[in-house]
Amino acid sequence: MKKIKQILVAPGLSGFYFDDQRAIKNDACVNGLTYQGEVETGGFSSIRQAGESISIMLLLDDGQIAYGDCAAVQYSGAAGRDPLFIARKFIPVIEEEIAPLLTTLPLDSFRELSNRIENYRRKGRRLHTALRYGITQALLDAVARVKGITITEVVAREYKLKINAQPVPIFCQSGDERYLNIDKMIIKNVDVLPHGLINNINNKLGKDGQLLIDYIIWLKDRIYKIGASGYRPTLHFDVYGTIGQALNEDVDRIVDYLARLEEAAYPLKVRIEGPIDRGNREKQIIGMVSIREELFKRDIGVDIVADEWCNTLEDIREFVDRGAADMIQIKTPDLGGVNNTIEATLYCQQNGVAAYQGGTCNETDRSARISTDIAIATQPEQILAKPGMGVDEGLMIVFNEMQRVLVLLKARGYGK
Repeated sequence: MKKIKQILVAPGLSGFYFDDQRAIKNDACVNGLTYQGEVETGGFSSIRQAGESISIMLLLDDGQIAYGDCAAVQYSGAAGRDPLFIARKFIPVIEEEIAPLLTTLPLDSFRELSNRIENYRRKGRRLHTALRYGITQALLDAVARVKGITITEVVAREYKLKINAQPVPIFCQSGDERYLNIDKMIIKNVDVLPHGLINNINNKLGKDGQLLIDYIIWLKDRIYKIGASGYRPTLHFDVYGTIGQALNEDVDRIVDYLARLEEAAYPLKVRIEGPIDRGNREKQIIGMVSIREELFKRDIGVDIVADEWCNTLEDIREFVDRGAADMIQIKTPDLGGVNNTIEATLYCQQNGVAAYQGGTCNETDRSARISTDIAIATQPEQILAKPGMGVDEGLMIVFNEMQRVLVLLKARGYGK
């Protein structure tokens, strides 16, 4: 059985930045592409700082090289997530602890290998989620190379899935360029848009929510004006808990407001990610359940999407089991090993909850491609175009990877 001969690592950049979410929510002053003010999340040296990654290269004993990238989310250290990921602090962990472990293991089962990484403890704790994310990507790639098949086929075989060889709807995020970037999305017929980055009440939501309503009205009009005939994307907004914050966490007022959003967007479908942020998982679940129940009672068709405090596989199972969301964002780096992304997607599907295989603008091209390969096997409701906030680049990476893999799969007899 093939093994890993050597492990090399290289520091890298990610596709965006690390941002101190708490400081931004609390009205940090925008200064060009940066922010002025005091940091409020531990580990940050400034409110916005360069995103970092670590590239892992597994040199196999047959001469092939497998790749994976360690990366962490833009809002690291927020809502129960692992702390800021600084490459220079974690490279020695890979070189001194993980490399000796991996070079002893056969490359015959991705599930077994990923479980070894997930269960590895140093000083009694799991590895940082970013490390587990990148290492398991590389291991998945290695198993695919050894077996001479695609990553999608490895996932399907090991998790006993039928490959449909169908594209997965792609969701693009605008960043703060929520007008110019919309045109990019519409021109390229993006399935789900715009994300919107509604992470501040005063500047983006509006104290009474009117800024977001006005934006939705503009967005719908823009889609009809410049979109192709019959183009009707789903509207998905991430509001980072600002709706609840603006409306004093009052469920009736929140639902009243969601009804206004639905009316503004009609006939387009609306999803709202993170309508509230209650500060811990239990309070978040209780609040999300209350909102869903009231939406159902009033026959309001807005879907709510879980993100904050729904970080790990265990969190996702709890949100699903308690009916806390119509859709779960499976935020790939937050789950650690990509095996958890697979398990989370399947758990949502088995329990009638829509799975959104997301991630972060702060990933890399490599992690985006492997995420796409996995999504083709598991078929979530949608997948995030990543990395970056420029739309074109992330969309290109995900769309092109998907098309390449689909053509390969169909050539091998899948989906016919």
